[in-house]
Amino acid sequence: MKTTPLADLVDEHLEEARRSSAGRSAQTIYGGQGRVLRQTLIALAANRRLGEHESPGEATLHVLHGTVRLHAGQEVWDGAAGDHVLIPPTRHDLEALEDAAVLLTVGLHGVPGA
Repeated sequence: MKTTPLADLVDEHLEEARRSSAGRSAQTIYGGQGRVLRQTLIALAANRRLGEHESPGEATLHVLHGTVRLHAGQEVWDGAAGDHVLIPPTRHDLEALEDAAVLLTVGLHGVPGA
């Protein structure tokens, strides 16, 4: 079995996010071409955000470290380590209220080129 040490990856990517001019770092840890889902670890330095973007389809967000705020239309969700949310199928953005890392899981069925 292949295992992924998420705690180590969180630490590694948070360090990279803090050094990066964009304030973020990410790594796909599972999925992509020919798979039915993709999981990506995303680290954001405090007060940085992933700008507003289209919904990737069916997706969830699991907070691994820190706290984040998800804006989706008129809805706002604050999540802390251990929290999990279904991302609404609308334009949204993600803001790190403090150094944070999340696991984004996206269903790829019906996604062209996935």
